[in-house]
Amino acid sequence: MQPRVVVGTDGSPGCAGALHRAAAEARVRQAELWVVLAWQPPGGGLGSRHAPGLPVADGCRATAAERLLEALDSAFGTTGPGVASTGLIVRATPGAALVDSVRDAADLIVVGTGRRGLLQRALRPSVARYCLSHAPCPVLAVPPSPLRADLDAVRRRNAWRIPLDVRDLVR
Repeated sequence: MQPRVVVGTDGSPGCAGALHRAAAEARVRQAELWVVLAWQPPGGGLGSRHAPGLPVADGCRATAAERLLEALDSAFGTTGPGVASTGLIVRATPGAALVDSVRDAADLIVVGTGRRGLLQRALRPSVARYCLSHAPCPVLAVPPSPLRADLDAVRRRNAWRIPLDVRDLVR
């Protein structure tokens, strides 16, 4: 069987680095690229008192499929990743979806690590930590691009309407 490189995405621009690294690893390993997008319906799962009806769950699944296609299109464009690839939409938490997509110890999980503040760490568990502790195969954690920090700083400056000092542009 051909090994897999499993990578997760949530459709955000920050996932592009992990997607590109996973495609590069798949080329080097001559493996198939599996891009996984996990989704959960609002209000809980099937056993929850607040579980949504079937039309709502179908709508959430359709939205997840659109997000997966948009993420692949924004990361690779019309040329694609350059390796055999499969998109997978899973109704689960992101970490569990990635670990469950692994077939054996020869596979590889690629997961992005974002900058997470104290509030984000308290509200949402780390997908990378989950994969590192539960995966039966190697896990490659890809840090965010250094340009991401610069972009976030520009957005904060613009949100607070802080004027630009041109001396900051020269390094």
